[in-house]
Amino acid sequence: MTLYETYIVFPNGDKQEISHNLTAGMLVDLNGYPLALPLPTIKMLAYHVSGKSTREERGVITVEYRLEQLSAYELLEYV
Repeated sequence: MTLYETYIVFPNGDKQEISHNLTAGMLVDLNGYPLALPLPTIKMLAYHVSGKSTREERGVITVEYRLEQLSAYELLEYV
């Protein structure tokens, strides 16, 4: 039996388990859910999925998505 674990990894190293998959370059919120574009405002926490790593150990496959926080200036192109 194989177990699958999926996490988002914040810039400070904290991890949060999520129940869905992401793709590189996706814009997500604090809980790892994709944000609908165009954004309503630049005054929000938004993260960019910058990478993905997968590892397998003893029947457990762990997928980690690395996030980078976007500044208000960077969010201007999504408003």
